[in-house]
Amino acid sequence: MTTVSPRPTPPSGPVPPDDSPTEVLPSSAGRHARPPRTRQERRAELLRKVRAHLPFLAVMLVVAVAFGRIALQHWREGTTELGLALLLAGVLRASLTRTAAGLLAVRSRRVDIVTYTLFGLVVIAVSLTITGGPLATR
Repeated sequence: MTTVSPRPTPPSGPVPPDDSPTEVLPSSAGRHARPPRTRQERRAELLRKVRAHLPFLAVMLVVAVAFGRIALQHWREGTTELGLALLLAGVLRASLTRTAAGLLAVRSRRVDIVTYTLFGLVVIAVSLTITGGPLATR
């Protein structure tokens, strides 16, 4: 028959300092708590997060302009701009690293570039070749 020994209880009170370079936190902060960040550290982190999403934001800005054009009954120009947004995504994905590309990096670099470029060219070709129909300009 095996006996189960009880779990050791954590020591109560402040933990004695060791040789680590981190500062001692109050025991109420938790075992894995980090020291409070300085304003400079918070600003650097925010800047890093914004910089990581700038390529995607640029593409979404072109998409928003394109949807605005479509909403104003200029569907041919709007869909052409949607194709240009996809081409822009392909160029940005080709020229930036995976971390710098942010949300544009979905698959491998080669697949992303081919997909964005191919879809962009197809959307532009379709938007420029459709004639007639109920949405035709007079």
